[in-house]
Amino acid sequence: MKFSSLYCFLLLLIFQTDFGQNEETSRRQRRKMYYRRLRKSSLPTHRSVRQLGIQQMKTVTPAAKLPIINLDYSMEEKFESFLSVPGVESSYNVLPGKKGHCLANGMIMYNKAVWSPEPCTTCLCLNGKVLCDETKCHPQMCPQTIIPEGECCPVCSDTASYLLLSGTALNDRTEFSGDSSEQREPTNLPHKQQSRPWVEMNRALRKEELQFEEDEEEVKQDENRQQKKKTSRPGDWGRPTNEGQSREGREQRPGEEGRQAHQHRNPARENEEDDEDEEEDDEDEDEDEAVRGDTFRMPPQLPIPATPRGIPSLPSRCSLSYKTISCISADLTQIPPLTAPEITSLELIGNSITSIPDEAFNGLPNLERLDLSKNNITSSGIGPKAFKFLKNLMRLNMDGNNLVTIPSELPSTLEELKVNENKLQVIDEESLSDLNQLVTLELEGNNLSETNVNSLAFKPLKSLSYLRLGRNKFRIIPQGLPASIEELYLENNQIEEITEISFNHTRKINVIGLRYNKIEENRIAPLAWINQENLESIDLSYNKLYHVPSYLPKSLLHLVLIGNQIERIPGYVFGHMEPGLEYLYLSFNKLVDDGIDRVSFYGAYHSLRELFLDHNELKSIPPGVQEMKALHFLRLNNNKIRNILPEQICNAEEDDDSTLEHLHLENNYIKTREISSYAFSCIRSYSSIVLKPQNIK
Repeated sequence: MKFSSLYCFLLLLIFQTDFGQNEETSRRQRRKMYYRRLRKSSLPTHRSVRQLGIQQMKTVTPAAKLPIINLDYSMEEKFESFLSVPGVESSYNVLPGKKGHCLANGMIMYNKAVWSPEPCTTCLCLNGKVLCDETKCHPQMCPQTIIPEGECCPVCSDTASYLLLSGTALNDRTEFSGDSSEQREPTNLPHKQQSRPWVEMNRALRKEELQFEEDEEEVKQDENRQQKKKTSRPGDWGRPTNEGQSREGREQRPGEEGRQAHQHRNPARENEEDDEDEEEDDEDEDEDEAVRGDTFRMPPQLPIPATPRGIPSLPSRCSLSYKTISCISADLTQIPPLTAPEITSLELIGNSITSIPDEAFNGLPNLERLDLSKNNITSSGIGPKAFKFLKNLMRLNMDGNNLVTIPSELPSTLEELKVNENKLQVIDEESLSDLNQLVTLELEGNNLSETNVNSLAFKPLKSLSYLRLGRNKFRIIPQGLPASIEELYLENNQIEEITEISFNHTRKINVIGLRYNKIEENRIAPLAWINQENLESIDLSYNKLYHVPSYLPKSLLHLVLIGNQIERIPGYVFGHMEPGLEYLYLSFNKLVDDGIDRVSFYGAYHSLRELFLDHNELKSIPPGVQEMKALHFLRLNNNKIRNILPEQICNAEEDDDSTLEHLHLENNYIKTREISSYAFSCIRSYSSIVLKPQNIK
């Protein structure tokens, strides 16, 4: 009986001891994992989605297919035809871009263009559809990072930013890994929010680092206490081990560490402890791999290196984001001397820079985007080789300067060149030489005309698709346009005629904008564009037209004639078009009842989707409206209409509902109480009919 009791007591004692050890071990492991997760939480873990293959991207319905051209020629987003969203109405000035292009924040994006509409999002234009997903965050080559307000990816702290500027990597494992040229994000959007000042970031970072060190020391102290219980002998009490000294031990007994270790340490015990530490480290690494996967790893405590001498700091009002230096309205008077091989984008908008010396960008050899808009740069102040050695430059913006000529020796890699709102006075045969990859050229708001633009000036531009020459002094369509041109904008010039040779070499042209010129219908040659097979959109608003022009292109879908003096729509003027005109805008003209008859819309009855006849002088509903089987949007407001007969809008002989979704009849002289109950019987929703207010006379 006594033996049995003793045996049970021993078993209970052993079980309690093991349980206590296991509990202590699990508690220590939990604390390790807690601090390990803290350490990992500062590392970037965003999904990598910027793959041009798009297999992983989610499709987003494009928010815009029809840009709106306002009086200031800015672009706004609208839904196509405004028919899919109830209550959303079309605007007056609709002129779409080429099929396959997309719109983002008022900008036309070409097929396969990649851009970032907002932080953390990357979008791709693919055959007219916008595909978006989250932005990939790249590993930073600095010991500590911080995520600025308004950004989604971490950036280097103060001292680490100097390393980025100098192009120095910390080690082989943390090399900067950039994208290929096909995957880089164009940074055409303005830098909305700059990073916080480096001093504040460094201060906050240092505070985090001190807290992290204290947490690590606490964990180490717990480990050392457990280790000493196992390995210490009498006389070892109070002496910290060599592997796990506490902060207090280092402060209280300086200089004694080596002597005591030599006197008291047992070599065999040291080997055992080292083996145990190595095993524990291996286990930690295995756990780390299980938790982190392939996430970028960084040493937990790398000292912040001192700022390298000779590396120029950024001006006080500049900021550094991932591969982008922004000095927007920073009161600069010259290009700051920078040595930053990793930088691909430089923004110097809104400063007082007057010159660009030859060596200005020697320290930025990998620039892809350079924005020098809104400065005071003159042509004489640009060195002949200022841009020559930028072998990767794709986008150059020099809007709002004082240039009289296009800078010389521009790199052949350029895809976009903007020199709007300058003082350009000449474009000769050599001005645009070697720019055979240029896709977009904008030269609006200058002093250009057919007298100072050489007819061979555009010949080298084999890839040019988008050309803006608005707000200049052209009297005729510029000669020598490249065969690749797809969109041409010549608004606010002095163009008076369109000759037979104006577009004879531009077989791909899709959009022509000729707003605010001096064109009369009898000055448009019969063969000027009638045989164009891809020309879908023409804007002739605010010219001197007295009737709808004849000999319009066969392929035309959109015709904008707002703000002319048009009194008549000739018969059969749309009869030759295939597949047929879809959008006709005749607002703010002088149309009268006698100027429209049934054959005026012949050829468009099956295709017309939107018809704007508002702000004219019509006294009745035009004939043929009830025969327009595809019509969704009809504007007849602000005329002189007095009554609506039962069969002018709805055909009583047909039982089918009308396709009309928006009908505007306000600001006429209609007595709404006298309208027949059958006048709108074919319209599915009466809420789409606007009748009030009406004028009283």
